[in-house]
Amino acid sequence: EVQLVESGGGSVQAGGSLRLSCAASGYNYSNYCMGWFRQAPGKEREGVADIAPVGSFSVADSVRGRFTISRDNAKNALYLQMNSLKPEDTAMYYCAADNAVRGGCAGWPLRWRGQGTQVTVSS
Repeated sequence: EVQLVESGGGSVQAGGSLRLSCAASGYNYSNYCMGWFRQAPGKEREGVADIAPVGSFSVADSVRGRFTISRDNAKNALYLQMNSLKPEDTAMYYCAADNAVRGGCAGWPLRWRGQGTQVTVSS
């Protein structure tokens, strides 16, 4: 059973930084596409970033240059470094996973997700 547990959310002022972490278990982590998506009240779900088993990644235009996704296959861990946060980044952030397709990520949505961690950015 795939289990994903997020941590690191919180409340910060605009311009601040947070680092989200995701602990994965129950599957062969190093063979899976991993990612982060977010959802704010009244808004559609948005894929923020994803990363393939070998480390190639993609980032949404809305966060490019501010957010960085990374993974540590030895620790079964996924990270999202968020800098220069804006109020519009306020959302519940979810860690997600899916089988890699030809070694890469096939796009959103990913099959499994965690319970989420709240990020709130005040102006």
